[in-house]
Amino acid sequence: MPYNNSLPANAQPRPFKKILIANRGEIALRIARACREMSIPFVTVYSDADRAAPHVLEAEESYRLGPAPATESYLRGDLLLEITQRAGADAIHPGYGFLSENAGFAEACEQAGIKFIGPPAAAMRALGPKTLARQAADAAGMPRTPGSTSGLASFEEAIEIAGEIGYPVMLKAAAGGGGKGMRAVTQREDLKSAFEAAQSEAERAFGSNEVYLEKLIERPRHIEIQVLADEHGRCVYLGERECSVQRRHQKVIEEAPSAVINAEVRSQMGEAAVRLAKSAGYTNAGTVEFLLDGDRFYFLEMNTRLQVEHPVTELVTGLDLVQLQIRIAQGEPLPIAQDEIRLRGHAIECRIYAEDPDNGFFPSPGKITRLLQPGGPGIREDSGIYEGWTVPMDYDPMLSKLIAYAPTRQEAIARMLRALDEYIICGIRTNLAFFRRILKHPDFQAGNIDTGYLDRLLAGTQLAPPQEPCEERKVLATIAAAVFESHRTTAAPQPAAQSTGGWKRAAREEGLYR
Repeated sequence: MPYNNSLPANAQPRPFKKILIANRGEIALRIARACREMSIPFVTVYSDADRAAPHVLEAEESYRLGPAPATESYLRGDLLLEITQRAGADAIHPGYGFLSENAGFAEACEQAGIKFIGPPAAAMRALGPKTLARQAADAAGMPRTPGSTSGLASFEEAIEIAGEIGYPVMLKAAAGGGGKGMRAVTQREDLKSAFEAAQSEAERAFGSNEVYLEKLIERPRHIEIQVLADEHGRCVYLGERECSVQRRHQKVIEEAPSAVINAEVRSQMGEAAVRLAKSAGYTNAGTVEFLLDGDRFYFLEMNTRLQVEHPVTELVTGLDLVQLQIRIAQGEPLPIAQDEIRLRGHAIECRIYAEDPDNGFFPSPGKITRLLQPGGPGIREDSGIYEGWTVPMDYDPMLSKLIAYAPTRQEAIARMLRALDEYIICGIRTNLAFFRRILKHPDFQAGNIDTGYLDRLLAGTQLAPPQEPCEERKVLATIAAAVFESHRTTAAPQPAAQSTGGWKRAAREEGLYR
């Protein structure tokens, strides 16, 4: 039975007095910018680790949550509601991560008379858990991968279902994502150990050991459809994003549109996504994810929130998704119909992390000693850092999102490579050089990618990390750093211009900026 979340026909929009931004980093700044453009006052929150973070420094009003651990700060829904009321705010924007897909928190907001800028709790409960989302997909008549629609009660049930659908199969955690609690199994003999490992990892990551099983689609593309639904019963889709470049099931590069989706398949996927959203009474922004196998697509899951990769959709549609989220939550109707949505050009996003790809992608917290950010035509950088900022070790190590937009995919790739060359972050390790290697790879250039593409390259030699630098290069890097400091403190234009290329080359080789 579909949920009824429509407003009465005579309902009027409810402009917000003030919005509390219940997040940190670049997404908190992104929401703050939308609020400023809409002339809506906002308030931010912070943990002790983020006392000097940009989202705090740039806010006129900010409140301390608590110690650095997220469980004592950004995940404290009770504190967030208390601060919201104390600050005189009447809405909360959760961003993504933390409490953005927590139905209990959304319900607590509703009970407190505070608008949660996201879907209603009932829709979140219907579509958030992976097994319930598969049931909802069946009810909406969507194609999905064969397998279970509820958690596996026992290993014996896993054996039975795997036998019915055939190997290879995939075990997945019902309560979460991000590659945790996932195990691919190619033969019956490996199922028991994979089942136990998936349960154990799911318990540690999500507090639930419930796992389900589905047919493994080999070498699919990961395609997601952005939907927007207002509180008047209207819903549209905004084209697709290609998210196939992944490392261990975690997205690394996203782009819009996909290089292989034609208008017919786009329409079929979009209409299926809208059916699912409407059947669950969904409102606000959401993302329906699919696996694409040739021209056939299968429902994967729904993310009941704004996505990290939303900027690529904004650039190819010309729509501001965060402002639309706020307008929908205020009770405004969608300002655009499906037949008015056009996709123009191509956008690519790279997630810039404080991590060392040449050392197992180990996190690299620490102080940013030098920072030069890229710009120019078609470049957007959504960042939560500044020179002198110490990247904390308590949270996800994403520093920023770098997005390139151009008329064609090849031009967008070239523009992104140029921006990556301009992006300089010293003092910590980052994955900037890693992206240069991917974007120059012939298969990526040709669009020949799937969800296993990057893992295969990393397992082989084509993207193998360089050898440890020798002592001579270490000395060269030290000289390069000194040249950089000299460039910053001298005014002679010609020597500075000449030295810039030298220190950039040396520093890049050494890894002083990545």
